Amino acid sequence: MIRIFLVTTMFLISVALTPALAGESKVATLYKNPQCTCCEGYADYLRQNKYTVTVISTHDLNLIKKQNNVPEDLEGCHTTLIDGYVVEGHVPIATVNKLLSERPNIKGISLPGMPMGSPGMSGDKLTPFTIYELSKGTLTVYAVE
Repeated sequence: MIRIFLVTTMFLISVALTPALAGESKVATLYKNPQCTCCEGYADYLRQNKYTVTVISTHDLNLIKKQNNVPEDLEGCHTTLIDGYVVEGHVPIATVNKLLSERPNIKGISLPGMPMGSPGMSGDKLTPFTIYELSKGTLTVYAVE
């Protein structure tokens, strides 16, 4: 009887400590320049995909990028922090979710610049989006979407 109680208690504790299940809201903090509106579009896009997003407007966005080791050539419009990773720019949700499920040993991912047709941006997508790893060393493609 005691053994069953201990096993049940240990199971309940392990369930309580597991990461959020699929379908539950994930938490993101998006840093942007105060004047930027496409960043708000990206925040709305994340919210539509079950992310809880806090938007922080700052005149020190370059400092945020530097603190998170985002190289200048991989800078995007805004910097988002999600579950220990940096998501730089308008990265599509499929790639963000892939990052969070695979949990590679990298700092994060980036879709540099402000590509037309990317989430939060207007216009049509003209070419596939190349998303890069944020890691030390060589420039490595993480995904093409």
